[in-house]
Amino acid sequence: MKHRYIPVTEQDQADMLQQIGISSIDELFRDIPASIRYNGVLPMSEPLDEAAMMKHMKELASRNANSESHTSFLGAGIYDHHIPVVIQHLVSRSEFYTAYTPYQPEISQGELQAIFEFQSYICELTGMAVANASMYDGATALAEAGALAVGATKRKQLVISSTVHPEARQIVRTMARGLNVEVVEIGYEDGVTDLDQLKRAVTDETAAVLIQSPNFFGCIEDVRAIEPIAHANKGLLIMSTNPLSLAMLESPGKLGVDVCVGDAQPLGIAASYGGPTCGFFAVAEPYMRRIPGRIVGLTKDLDGKRGFVLTLQAREQHIRREKATSNICSNQALLALAASVYMSVMGKMGMQKVSKLNIQKSHYAAAYINNKPNLGLAFQAPYFNEFVLRLPQGTDMDRLQSMLLDNGYIGGLDLGHFYPELEGHMLIAVTEKKSKSDIEQFIDLLEVSCV
Repeated sequence: MKHRYIPVTEQDQADMLQQIGISSIDELFRDIPASIRYNGVLPMSEPLDEAAMMKHMKELASRNANSESHTSFLGAGIYDHHIPVVIQHLVSRSEFYTAYTPYQPEISQGELQAIFEFQSYICELTGMAVANASMYDGATALAEAGALAVGATKRKQLVISSTVHPEARQIVRTMARGLNVEVVEIGYEDGVTDLDQLKRAVTDETAAVLIQSPNFFGCIEDVRAIEPIAHANKGLLIMSTNPLSLAMLESPGKLGVDVCVGDAQPLGIAASYGGPTCGFFAVAEPYMRRIPGRIVGLTKDLDGKRGFVLTLQAREQHIRREKATSNICSNQALLALAASVYMSVMGKMGMQKVSKLNIQKSHYAAAYINNKPNLGLAFQAPYFNEFVLRLPQGTDMDRLQSMLLDNGYIGGLDLGHFYPELEGHMLIAVTEKKSKSDIEQFIDLLEVSCV
C-alpha cells in the first residue's frame, strides 16, 4: 500500500485474504472450536461517525461529578489544587509530550535536563542528598523504600504505622510477600502513631520503620520522637509525605529521615479521577547506590560544555537481575516535568503561600465545625490540610454522600471502609481552592443532613 495510514477498504481486505489463501476473515479463527465462540451480535450500538461519537462521549462525560462541576472536599491522597495554566502549555509541547526514556543522551538533552531539574527540586524540598526520577506514584515508592531498607540492612522485618495510607500499606505487604519479609503494623493514638507500641515493636530484626506525615488522617507525626526509636537498633527511618506541606514544615532531611518518598500530584498534576501521578524518592547519601529507577546527573563534554547523562541505572534492564535494585520500567518524566514547572512557577514564596493557605483554610473549617453541636473533630493532633470529621452516630453515609452530590458537593472519604473503628467518620480535605462560602455552605449542609 502506498499510503500506510489510510483506513483499509473492502478491496484492500479482499486482496489481503487472497494473498494468504483464504476466502473470509472467519477462516482465520477456524482453529477455535465453534462451541466456545460467541454466537450472535455483541450488545453494543451501531457504528457512529466522528461527530456523533464526540456528542455521545461528551454526554457520557457530563454524567461524571468532578471538581469543575462540583466543589470537592475529597482528598485521601489525591487533592484538588489550583494548576497554573502554563503547566499544560509546556507539557503539551511535542518534544516533551512524545519523549519517553532518554537512553541516548546526545539527542535527549532536553528530557534529561527536565528530569535533572525535578530531582534538584525534590532535594531542595525534602532536604535529602539525592533524588531519582521515574517512580510510578507515592504508594509504590514507599514499597520500593521498604525493599531498599531490607537490602541495606539484610533484615527481614518492616514496622509500618497504621496511619500510613491503607492502599500504600497493601502495596508494601505485596512487595514484602515476594521478598519473604514480615510486616508489623502499629496502631494509632489520637490520630498519630502510638509511640509506646512502636518502641515495643522495633527490634534488632527491624529493617525500617515506615511512617507518613502528614499521615492518612492529615495529622502531623512527631518525627523527632520517632527517629531515635527507628535508629535505636540501626534500622532505617522511611517517611512518606505530602510535598506541598514541606513548604511550611521542617524538611525530612533535618529530622533524621533516611528515605523520603511521596506523590508529586499536589504539585500541578491533575487529579484525573485518581491518576496517573508521579512518585518521588529521595535518600541520604549512604543509600544513593541502592536507589531504584534512575538518576540523571550533570557533567561536561570534551569541550567543557554542560551536559546531562543517566548517571545511575540500577534497573534489571541495565544490569544483572540479581544486582538490580528495582524492575521499574515506565518513565514518569512528563508528570515530573509538570511538577517541576509548578515548583518553578510558584517559587519558594509561592509554595509557602499555597501551603499556608491550605493550613489556614482547613483550620477555619475545623473551627466552624466545632460550633456545630452535631459535628466534631475526631482527633486533636496538629494537621495540615486534612482532618477527620466525626458525624452523628447512625449516619447513613451512602445517603449523605448522594445528598451532597445532588447539592453540588463531593464529600470526603468514608473512613469506615478502611478503619472499622472509624465508622461514621469522614476524611475532609480543604485546599487553597476552597472559598470561605464553599466551606461554610458545605458544613451547614452536612449539619442539616445529619440531623
